[in-house]
Amino acid sequence: MVGIAAFAGGVTFAQTAAQTGRTPQFENAEVKVWKSVVLPHSPLPLHRHDHPRVIIALEGGTMNVLQKGGAPEIHEWKSGNAYWLPANAPGTMHQDVNMGDKPIVVMVVELETSTSTQ
Repeated sequence: MVGIAAFAGGVTFAQTAAQTGRTPQFENAEVKVWKSVVLPHSPLPLHRHDHPRVIIALEGGTMNVLQKGGAPEIHEWKSGNAYWLPANAPGTMHQDVNMGDKPIVVMVVELETSTSTQ
């Protein structure tokens, strides 16, 4: 009976852990790092990035970045590759939508002190 309860508890945890969202990994005055999981067709809330960042695709896929009041951008992220993304333009917001059928998992390294766009 105890084994069944533990198993049921494990299933419950797995179901609640599988959500679109961010998990902080590390932060100091120069950099902020988080892991994002974006489930299929379960977008992140509207947000913005005031600083440039590197995206490392742990589990890649096709991401549709919907700009609030602007044109969408399609990003094809391949597992194991890294990508540079500049800071967002002032006053803009966007939402990330996974267009595939598997979760996209990325590590994001946002530079807190840099103003470079290269």
